Amino acid sequence: TGYQTNLGILTALVGEHDVAILDQHDHASLIDGARLARGRMMRFRHNRADDLERQLGKLEQQQGKLLVVDGLYSMEGDLADLPALVPVARRHGARVFVDDAHGLGVVGPGGRGTAAHFGMTDEVDLIMGTFSKSFASVGGFVAGDERVIDYIRHWGRPMVFSASLPPPNVAAVDAALSVMLEEPERVERVRANGERWREGLRSIGFDVGKSESPIVPVVIGDEVQCLWMWRSLVDAGVYTNCVLHPAVPRNRALLRTSVMATHEPAQLDRALELFETIGKGLGLLG
Repeated sequence: TGYQTNLGILTALVGEHDVAILDQHDHASLIDGARLARGRMMRFRHNRADDLERQLGKLEQQQGKLLVVDGLYSMEGDLADLPALVPVARRHGARVFVDDAHGLGVVGPGGRGTAAHFGMTDEVDLIMGTFSKSFASVGGFVAGDERVIDYIRHWGRPMVFSASLPPPNVAAVDAALSVMLEEPERVERVRANGERWREGLRSIGFDVGKSESPIVPVVIGDEVQCLWMWRSLVDAGVYTNCVLHPAVPRNRALLRTSVMATHEPAQLDRALELFETIGKGLGLLG
């Protein structure tokens, strides 16, 4: 899985004298991988290059350093600020690892991911992805320098001691990749749907944070209100993910919504109507 892939990467690369520097909003699999590694873990404030600079400045120059970020953050839908973060990492001799589980297939030219979106594919060292999102299967992968990948394959315990992917899952990934390459309009459609949905929620009066993608959070704040909103939407035929602490900070309970290329405009408009009606009924909107 993608989770196991991240465990394998970090436990293989972050040795006893090394440091993994993680964004505060990084996925749980990255946090767990850094905790299991023999080295040290540090955190910096979300997408703040100035705080990354401060944290890296505390370390010795000769220490091995790995900057670890999500490409597309799964709860808030915003992108890693690679143009600001990568130069800071390079100044301090840190390598860069991007977990693009949620970005591949959606972000960048042809869905090639967050680094491609910023034109920085060659400026990051490792790009990880999962097959359980855009590829509609299961599994995970990591791409990078051949020597580094060979090292991970031989020293990442999940890679060594877990079973290989079943052939049907690999075939599904191959088919999904073919669809992405042969039908690029799907990527454009999911982006257009994401913008329509995001701006529609914003125009109603909901807080959608800094989302730049088809993952759009609807920030409710209060957990009880969030649960009532979620339940009411389910009863009306609209499914969302209700996200509470500790998955998000306290007092930032939210509904995680995500749109697909196959959603029709009429479906999105109907869902927006229900969000507005239910939101007003619960006193969440003026």
